[in-house]
Amino acid sequence: MSRWLPLVALVVLVFASAGSSRPPAGPVVTHGVVVGDVSAGSAVLWARADREATLQVRLSGGAHRAIEPVSVRAGDDFTSRVRLDGLRPGRLYDYRVWFRSGDRNGPVVVGSFWTPPGEDETAPVRLAFGGDLAGQNVCRDAAEGFPILDTIRSWKPNVFVGLGDMIYADNGCDPTGRYGNAQIGGLGVATDLAGFRSHWRYNRADPASQRLLRSTSYVGVWDDHEVVNDFGPLTDAPTAPPYTGEHLLPLGLAAFRDYTPMAGETLYRSFRWGKHLELFVLDTRGSRDANFAPDTGPEPKSMLGRAQLAWLKAGLAASDATWKVVVSSVPMSIPTGFPPTNGRDGWANFDQQTGYERELLDILRFLADRGLDDTFWITTDVHFAEAFRYRPFADRPSFAVHELATGPLNSGIFPNRAFDETLVPERLFFYGPETPEAVTSWTEAKHWFNFGTLEVSRGGTLTAAIVDTSGQARFSLELEP
Repeated sequence: MSRWLPLVALVVLVFASAGSSRPPAGPVVTHGVVVGDVSAGSAVLWARADREATLQVRLSGGAHRAIEPVSVRAGDDFTSRVRLDGLRPGRLYDYRVWFRSGDRNGPVVVGSFWTPPGEDETAPVRLAFGGDLAGQNVCRDAAEGFPILDTIRSWKPNVFVGLGDMIYADNGCDPTGRYGNAQIGGLGVATDLAGFRSHWRYNRADPASQRLLRSTSYVGVWDDHEVVNDFGPLTDAPTAPPYTGEHLLPLGLAAFRDYTPMAGETLYRSFRWGKHLELFVLDTRGSRDANFAPDTGPEPKSMLGRAQLAWLKAGLAASDATWKVVVSSVPMSIPTGFPPTNGRDGWANFDQQTGYERELLDILRFLADRGLDDTFWITTDVHFAEAFRYRPFADRPSFAVHELATGPLNSGIFPNRAFDETLVPERLFFYGPETPEAVTSWTEAKHWFNFGTLEVSRGGTLTAAIVDTSGQARFSLELEP
């Protein structure tokens, strides 16, 4: 009889398991937690669930107002956001985030973020920035994902600026990448809202992305590939397959808002970080004139639109921050726009009259005439890194503006040593291979991936750097106020 006991026990176990009614698991945080648009007194927290649920948040680290649960709906792609108010400046806040459905709680995700110090406080600040993520079939490596995002996290920034092209909705991801590596594929070109959202889910599913974003605060910026290459409100309806002529800007914008924690309605906004730093984030897409239009009319062709231009000038003039950092998703003098016959996409004319140079010169003249010398521009979009110093006005020889263009974080690499001479540029540094064809492997590509850093000391010294995937600073520039 004893030889039958194991079989009897197995049968009892099977029937017991089949008859048991295990409670369903609680809802899960699927794509991490992001805290964005942080000010000295508030922030916006974002998370996504795997089903309809309620978002639950607990903060520790200082005083704050009560945080009410927020409903998560399928119509928002199960994304949710809640405003955190009553925060104190210069504090490290720890959070615990989970979703609840009925009486079931899902797993808890923990993270932290800093609030900026008060405007009169001479506290140091560390800002990291970069763009161009998962473009040209250079997507999530099967083994490493987006490795540079862990490098950014290890630098321990107070804030990370995702400076545009944080998805490539008009590109796909195949199982074999551009540089021959195995990668996570199955992602196609976005032509509807579901497609745009799938690109955001793909990038946010990367573990390194989640580790970075739950360790710092985030400022989200869009550029063209959040919608379609080189788009503006007049050029957002491509007709070549798989496109059908439908206007894509509303779809791309809706998905961007679904996945980007923002405090206000306009994509242009400013953030103060203590006495020494104020960020002015531009929207270079939503109000621009068509790229193909010549900049020859009685009024300058506009990338920003009248309302944003007035906001920028007023904000720069009113700011008493030691450094005023302008966040532009497109560069100042590097020519962009593909194909060039469609017009220039960045500020520079270069070999055409289709850039936005007159509007840029108007902004810089405004700064020079008011003695606003401590401005620094951070840009991306070009898939290599470059640093410039500009002295655009002969009658203001002491007026200078610096620009740091970085990228890609993880995309195709396309070096271009040409630049426009209008702003009287001095090239300080270039980081890229000789040609795009020179990069033939994933290992070589990682060597050229890069991001930017700005570090302002307690005394106001600004140190800007370009850092590669290994964490090595390839370029560094120190500026006194």
